[in-house]
Amino acid sequence: MHDAAITKTPLLDPRKFHDPEFTASGERRARVRLKRLDTLWFNTGTLCNLACRNCYIESSPRNDALVYLSHAEVRSYLEEIEREGYGTKLIGFTGGEPFMNPDLPAILEEVLARGFEALVLTNAMKPMIKVSTRLLDIHSRHGARLTMRVSIDHYTQGLHELERGPKSWAPTLTGLRWLIDNGFIVKLAGRLFSGEPEAAVREGFARLFEREGIQLDAHDPAALVLFPEMDARLDVPEITEACWAQLGTAPEAMMCASSRMVIKRKGASQPTVVACTLLPHDLRFELGHTLVESAVEVKLNHPHCAKFCVLGGASCGTP
Repeated sequence: MHDAAITKTPLLDPRKFHDPEFTASGERRARVRLKRLDTLWFNTGTLCNLACRNCYIESSPRNDALVYLSHAEVRSYLEEIEREGYGTKLIGFTGGEPFMNPDLPAILEEVLARGFEALVLTNAMKPMIKVSTRLLDIHSRHGARLTMRVSIDHYTQGLHELERGPKSWAPTLTGLRWLIDNGFIVKLAGRLFSGEPEAAVREGFARLFEREGIQLDAHDPAALVLFPEMDARLDVPEITEACWAQLGTAPEAMMCASSRMVIKRKGASQPTVVACTLLPHDLRFELGHTLVESAVEVKLNHPHCAKFCVLGGASCGTP
């Protein structure tokens, strides 16, 4: 979030988001039970070719707090899905930049060969282009089940580069065009940090797509997902059990009711399953080393739970 917005928003009350059972006001904290494992995410590592101003998980060219997952490690979770009969449909890849991980092409091959759908979140820059030959081969055999979601934070070069850094705009558009020209299923992800209404942001992306000859519908939330901006320093309400009825939503609609993410911490001997794509660094959201162990209740004890999921209505997966 940009500094001007921070000055207008109160900082988080330090009494909030401490007790896993109760909020600062003494009400019972909301919790979410895993109903089904529709999506399994793999964080392929926090290393990235960019250092964004407000990266959700602090990725950068120097941050290796989460190390690369290996092909063998990913395979073990795919085998567990099949062994336990979870019926998981989608395997998602996030980072960092997933294409920084040298095992990603082989991992994608195996995921798709096993019949899963795959979603890769990428900035479509040099790390992706370096494996373009492998990607074209994978696409030729499994393209109907592979989706690439490209991150473009704003429809203007100035605000996109304010977030992602100088000279990040043109390479991303080049990579996006390469994917579209070669027939990949492509979606986009933007962010609502500019202060504009969502409708105005979608109109801006529509103009960008028309100008660049990009055949995507900016008004389709499945084609262009716009994420709410998050900053854990800023105040947000805690979510209580009573909030479900008050907000007209349900625990089953939250990401942690239908997905988990696998990470590997630097120095760890094996990967760990965490509750959420947004909270890989918070040890309170570690749920064990296996998918079976991770099928437990998640207590919404973090500002991101409120800002992104419950109040923001967002999801990292496909709508």
